[in-house]
Amino acid sequence: MNVIKNVRKSVTKNAPDKKPPTIHQTRIVASSHLFKIEALDLEFSNGEKRQYERLVSRGAGAVLIVPVLDQHTILLIREYAAGTERYELAFPKGKVEKGEAILDAANREIMEEVGYESGNLSLMKSLSLAPGYLGHITHIVLAQDLLPHREEGDEPEEIEVVPWNINDMDALLDRDDFAEGRSVAALYLLKLALKL
Repeated sequence: MNVIKNVRKSVTKNAPDKKPPTIHQTRIVASSHLFKIEALDLEFSNGEKRQYERLVSRGAGAVLIVPVLDQHTILLIREYAAGTERYELAFPKGKVEKGEAILDAANREIMEEVGYESGNLSLMKSLSLAPGYLGHITHIVLAQDLLPHREEGDEPEEIEVVPWNINDMDALLDRDDFAEGRSVAALYLLKLALKL
């Protein structure tokens, strides 16, 4: 819920002339171990009333990490994605555990998924995925100064690590299996950060 409140505060700061609708009631209409679906009874400033539904994650958000191995190489992973029912090429990612700092979560995830730890982590941007109905936030983290360090993760099979030439970003964007929106956004953020 705090993530949703923080997003609402941030948006309100950027649009001071718009008053958010009043939430009269919130109730859970479905639930799983990952998400819950909430129904919201809203009243807008013009008096219009609507019921919205939103998907709320049961965690502190997620991290997506852009590991830069050296001046020529970024590290991607190929893993099975149940949503598309295929193996996808993307940046490593994972959930932020309750009470865990974002950068600590990022370092843990790259140790588990790509076998490196970072001596230089920086948050590039926090992204919402579909703010109309999803309160989930993904924090895009740049990881540099990598050193080999493997920690055991919870993946059902070994994740394939795919080194990619940083100068071939356009070829990466052309691939059908590099289609995850967060990873595409992270690639553009990397280009800005490294001034490529």
